[in-house]
Amino acid sequence: MSRTRIKICGLTRESDVDEAVAAGADALGFVLYAPSARSVTLQRAQTLVARLPPFVTPVLLLVNASPSEVRLASEALPQALLQFHGDETPGQCEAPGRPYLRAARMAPGFDLLDFAARFQSAQAVLLDAHVEGYGGSGKVFDWSLIPTSVALPLVLSGGLHPANVSDGIQSVRPWAVDVSTGVEISKGVKSGPLMRRFIKAVREADARIAAL
Repeated sequence: MSRTRIKICGLTRESDVDEAVAAGADALGFVLYAPSARSVTLQRAQTLVARLPPFVTPVLLLVNASPSEVRLASEALPQALLQFHGDETPGQCEAPGRPYLRAARMAPGFDLLDFAARFQSAQAVLLDAHVEGYGGSGKVFDWSLIPTSVALPLVLSGGLHPANVSDGIQSVRPWAVDVSTGVEISKGVKSGPLMRRFIKAVREADARIAAL
């Protein structure tokens, strides 16, 4: 059976990290972008990442960070995947020499095929809604904007929650899904029951697809 990977982003508390791991998340995201309501310092990210067991991947979300900030983050957490969520160029994403995700802000007229071709060194492209600011808006974009064939694995994000993630998986068939706002009770504070419901919905969607 095809298994959709699950990333829960914007973790700020030890208890939320522990509950996300227990619920079955494959990756946890930590926001190193000070303007975000879910931001943590690099030192705080290290503390939270230290709680992760083997095979749960930490992801560091960066937005237009300076080369020195990217280098410090990479050195502090060498096991982490980098996620570039701003206006970074291919060269800036490749400079650290580390595996990375590249976020794409989906809107009418956006050429995802060209974007994926320019960032072909990325591990995957994360599809998010195009809103003012960078991510964490809880807004769903029009999934029909996604081309049927993209050269890179796709991570579906943007306004997902337990009630709509199954539809997203069955419509887009992404390699992974990413959730933040949809499993929160307030900004940066996750809900254990919502995280469990979200992951259960993903697994049920996988099972339905496998039964086709």
